[in-house]
Amino acid sequence: MFFLARRSALALLALTCSAMCGYAQGWQHMGNVQRVEKLKDGVELTAGRAKVRITAFNDSTVRVRVAPQGNFPKEYSWAVVAAPQPPMVKVEDAKNELKLTAGNTTIIVQKSPLLIRFADGAGHELLADEPTLPMAFDGSRVRAWKTMPADENYYGLGDKTGPMNRRNRAFTMWNSDVFGWGESTDPMYKAFTFFMGLRKGTAYGVFFDNTYRSNFDFGKESPDYFSFGAEGGELNYYFFSGPDPKRVVEEYTALVGRSPLPPLWTLGYQQSRYSYYPEERVREIAATLREKKIPADALYLDIDYQQGNAPFTINREYFPHFEQMIADLRAQGFRTITITDLHIKKDPGHGYAPYDSGIKNDVFIKKPDGSPFVGIVWPGESVFPDFTLTRARDWWGTLYKDFVGMGVAGFWNDMNEPSLFERADKTMPLDTLHRLDDGTTLDHRAIHNVYGMENVRATYEGLRKLQPDERPFVLTRAAYSGTQRYAATWTGDNSSTWNHLNMSTPMLLSLGLCGYSMVGDDIGGFAGSPPADLLTRWFEVGALNPIYRDHTANGTADQEPWVHGPRHEAIRRQYVELRYKLLPYIYTIVEESSRTGLPFMRPIFIDYPQAEDFYGNNRDFLFGRDLFVAPVTTEMVDAEEVQLPPGDWYDYWTAKKLSSKNKITLHPALDEMPLYVRAGAIIPTQPLVQNTGEKPSGPLQLRVYAGDVCRGSLYQDDGHSFAYQRGELLRVNYSCQASSASITVTSTTEKSSFQPWWSSAEVSVYGVAAQPKEVRIGDRTSHEWRYDGPTHSVILTVPDALKNWAVTLTF
Repeated sequence: MFFLARRSALALLALTCSAMCGYAQGWQHMGNVQRVEKLKDGVELTAGRAKVRITAFNDSTVRVRVAPQGNFPKEYSWAVVAAPQPPMVKVEDAKNELKLTAGNTTIIVQKSPLLIRFADGAGHELLADEPTLPMAFDGSRVRAWKTMPADENYYGLGDKTGPMNRRNRAFTMWNSDVFGWGESTDPMYKAFTFFMGLRKGTAYGVFFDNTYRSNFDFGKESPDYFSFGAEGGELNYYFFSGPDPKRVVEEYTALVGRSPLPPLWTLGYQQSRYSYYPEERVREIAATLREKKIPADALYLDIDYQQGNAPFTINREYFPHFEQMIADLRAQGFRTITITDLHIKKDPGHGYAPYDSGIKNDVFIKKPDGSPFVGIVWPGESVFPDFTLTRARDWWGTLYKDFVGMGVAGFWNDMNEPSLFERADKTMPLDTLHRLDDGTTLDHRAIHNVYGMENVRATYEGLRKLQPDERPFVLTRAAYSGTQRYAATWTGDNSSTWNHLNMSTPMLLSLGLCGYSMVGDDIGGFAGSPPADLLTRWFEVGALNPIYRDHTANGTADQEPWVHGPRHEAIRRQYVELRYKLLPYIYTIVEESSRTGLPFMRPIFIDYPQAEDFYGNNRDFLFGRDLFVAPVTTEMVDAEEVQLPPGDWYDYWTAKKLSSKNKITLHPALDEMPLYVRAGAIIPTQPLVQNTGEKPSGPLQLRVYAGDVCRGSLYQDDGHSFAYQRGELLRVNYSCQASSASITVTSTTEKSSFQPWWSSAEVSVYGVAAQPKEVRIGDRTSHEWRYDGPTHSVILTVPDALKNWAVTLTF
């Protein structure tokens, strides 16, 4: 067996190198295993003064911890929320190596020097320590090196720029405010210390749970190995055995948590800019969207609605009737989202309640001398909540009471890397202290990367307390692994260039691989003003991104859908309308994502891991299992080549059936974005509405695309409360069977404790080569149907579609 043969070769190489190589300069590498102590969930190894624990977290997840001086710190993680459920661990201790079998993972530990390898149950190696570079430490620094097969690909790390595949590049994790970022900018706004290895359809994952400034090098130092480490904290990582990409993401998100089911309105179109003011301008934007019949659900207020940029205030000169405006917008079907940056203006003696109450309750971050840390941000001198304290998070949550009472529906926590002005490093001094609930402190080196996460945690938990039965919507710029439990996110201050449109998709896909399903970018770009064609193309692809928000910077040109004239307005409206028609499908795949952790905007290799041609595809993506999107992201007029994923697909616009065996060459017109549906998909859609609060007029619409493995589903609930957790929901499963003689479509209602807006369903069956001889609904022959020759489809209505039903077309 390859794995067993390679073991002896690696052992010889390690023995040779331990005698001849100096290892990595400055590092103290792991020595020989001197003692093995069996634990109930694994082993603890002693190698000199260092100790290493290898434990089974569950059937598919293994944890490795290193204590360089032999003392493991107190168990704590900002990211991990799952409790260990270790399987039975079999330990075989031989002279030269140790073998652990846990669930479907095998761990081989070479004893001299200490090297760890992970394999599947059949012995196929998945991940291995680099033999010449055992795990190491140097003062506070820690690092691990792993062998790097020539054909292995690496994905993850969140909102990094450039191609999704991280191979041959190195990255730093240190949350940073990077206005004007480009394709080589690093670090970025977020710190996701998770990655996936993918090779010939087999995948594994690694989560390095370390909040310090960390680094991942996928072959920049050497083509033979990759490495990861940090400037402080533990060498503490989790290995996920997969064996496919979908399973790896599920395992990782089971560990760190998943995005909760969002309110339905957040899946509608969102209009924003820095800034809409005064009040008349906000009302004008809302009125124009309704007048032009461009569906929309949310309007954003950036910092200018505040008095002197002080959070939790209102500029009454600009917004004299703020409360009435919020109510009027709500009556028009708009939710209002306001920005609330985390810095609190230092403003003693003027009745500014957030500052006064924060001082009284001692919830602000301190300098080493015990005085409050003061930094310069939008309001000027500002203080910062100590979000690592539970009581500080609780206090922060109370600050939203008035705005929630006014009817503000969502909150945007920006600048939470944390970002500061007038400092070269744009953040807090590293010796700034953050207090913990147990009375200890950690400096900013340890907390920087989780500060934004704890900020939105405080916001989310505060909103849950203020409105216990309303799903919150929180938007964050900074994040660490697990932040998806509290907030949606976006890619920050992008630019109005074709290059940024092109970079957007791989960034969003990479965030999704890290468990972040609710993601988006600034449609049209934040910095600068986009030309007409660019904005239109961005509206097209944005319609099939999780969050659909048009946003731009102060001083740029207007960027609403109607700018650039009637032609562009019409195309942009068309794609916003597509979004709203697809909402039943979108809400269904979002609900699935909240249960599984799988992103609904995802790379092709998630569903087709064996299709290696897609490993380097950074333009195309799947939107749920059934829609394949091939957007136009370049201004060039060359032909666009489209390679469909394996199997048969239908063109969404024409219903023409296509095979993945043939590449497609297109010259898409400005109003055309290539969009395809998997043969075998059943897509629920709805009649057009202007906002999610409007009841669709007409039946539910089911688009059935005949093919192999034909299935679909529908999930609905009230769209805003937690009643679904109490079982108040609708779940319907659809399937179809096709042969040369007939096509049968079946609907089975799994749960029906929620009454939807529809009672009947219009069913369109595509892939019907000829007009059927008979159409039956259940046992009854139907004459209320029609055949459409150009789209090869049969259209009929099932009158009582909430009950189980079957439709049969006979040829």
